[in-house]
Amino acid sequence: MILAVIAVCNHKLAELRSGIDSMPAGYVTAQEKIRQLECLTRNIYWEAASEPFEGKVAVAQVTMNRVAHGKFGDGVCGVIYQKNVFYERVICQFSWVCETTHKTRPVYPPLWAESELVAKKVLLENFRLPGLKNALYYHADYVSPGWKLPKIDKIGRHIFYGA
Repeated sequence: MILAVIAVCNHKLAELRSGIDSMPAGYVTAQEKIRQLECLTRNIYWEAASEPFEGKVAVAQVTMNRVAHGKFGDGVCGVIYQKNVFYERVICQFSWVCETTHKTRPVYPPLWAESELVAKKVLLENFRLPGLKNALYYHADYVSPGWKLPKIDKIGRHIFYGA
């Protein structure tokens, strides 16, 4: 009897494993979705932890707009951690990725929780700010990169641009 149960379980596991290999293109496993959520939460936190709720959404939305655009990296984590070499310098799409100080700075739990909430709303519920549907870039208002891009909006301390 026990051998029969083991045989049935092994057969079912083999079916499940083969089903994963034949999933349709674009299918995302629960494990991958959790990884994307962690990456997006981290990006929102390090880019916009002290920003208002809408500012956090805007940063997340730019990230997702870049995922949809396709030229910024592969998937949520790929977009966030994308690095380019420009005149022999490594340039990160999001500044905190190239900084090492974020690894030693403490995380403030209430701001992390709000960043995670925003990540869930944007990634899992497709929550968006209508005015930022074409936003692909932003910077803090205390820097001046000299971009010649169309300005879309300013939310909190960030200025958002289209392509």
